[in-house]
Amino acid sequence: MNLKSLVAALMLFCCFCVDGMAADLRLYTEHYRPFSYLENGKPSGMAVAVIEELIRRTGESARIELVPWTRGYHQVRHEANTALFSTVRTAQREAEFQWVGPIARGYTRFYTFKDAGLRVTSLDDVRRLGTLAIPKQWYSYELLAEQGLDNLYGVPTPQDMLRMFRHGRVKLLLANNLTLDGMLAEQGMNAGQLQEQFDLMPNDSYIAFSLTTDTALVARWQQALQQMRDDGGLERIYRHWFPSADERALADLLRSE
Repeated sequence: MNLKSLVAALMLFCCFCVDGMAADLRLYTEHYRPFSYLENGKPSGMAVAVIEELIRRTGESARIELVPWTRGYHQVRHEANTALFSTVRTAQREAEFQWVGPIARGYTRFYTFKDAGLRVTSLDDVRRLGTLAIPKQWYSYELLAEQGLDNLYGVPTPQDMLRMFRHGRVKLLLANNLTLDGMLAEQGMNAGQLQEQFDLMPNDSYIAFSLTTDTALVARWQQALQQMRDDGGLERIYRHWFPSADERALADLLRSE
């Protein structure tokens, strides 16, 4: 190969490298009000607002796609330059992703209908109340399965879970307190109809990047999120979407490193 050919080959190689480095981030999320949903054909929601601000601050080229949770989860486990939000960080998932966050803090809580007159204080009570419907890809399904709860019924979506609860096919509802109002509204229900029972666990929502995404990029996103905590950007978004936010949970979120 002569010098001219060698230079041309090197230039072509560099072009491919630049194209690969400039590949858009694909940021997957599901329909899960008020964190993420479509409004007038565009992604909207609290988590979407955080992501859009992080894109602006990092200067990354990225696009947000609303997809079924199972598809997004699969893609991010197998493709570089991808992330899934909002994803609850658990011990079971820890090694599967690179984590940026937390971007929200809530509580996974059991609920019943007020007029059912039920008192539920433990997982033993949950077992006695029959079938418990939970989306099969949720962290809470994973957790309860590991704890040996034998009355779990995995459903495809949160909407399926809500419909079963609304029609009396299950007696308990398990939901994140931050998303409860939005989930209920989609089924023509409201929180006034429900009785809080007990908290299964606190939960922190993160952006889960694929393991093959550049670690330096992930670090830039975490740094940008910390800047949002420090300059009040994250708090402004949080209070806009959750005007009745739990002040203790918000304070803990803003102190997170």
